[in-house]
Amino acid sequence: VQVVESGGGSVQAGGSLRLSCTATGLTFGRYAWGWFRQAAGKEREGVSCIGWSSTNTSYADSVKGRFTISRDNSKNTVYLQMNSLKPDDAATYYCASSNFLANTCTPSKYWGQGTQVTVSS
Repeated sequence: VQVVESGGGSVQAGGSLRLSCTATGLTFGRYAWGWFRQAAGKEREGVSCIGWSSTNTSYADSVKGRFTISRDNSKNTVYLQMNSLKPDDAATYYCASSNFLANTCTPSKYWGQGTQVTVSS
């Protein structure tokens, strides 16, 4: 199994980025997927999660209204559209297969290597 994130970069506050996560070697559509992030010196936190059918999504309060998660099972890819970025959003973003039950998202077995997001003020 291989999970690869892309789309990170450096933007100014207020800017946008779209992260992509492509997973191969597994039946992608059977899994919920989540985005998680970890900033330097801070604990990892959940950002957003999407169920296998796309009808269920969840967001951390800090990103609600700014970030949108989506998936394209035909491309084995999950996306995170990030708008109105803030310096506090700067972190390494990870994609992971997830357990998503009762609006609670926890990472499970498969992780990507991470993609760096930098937001300057």
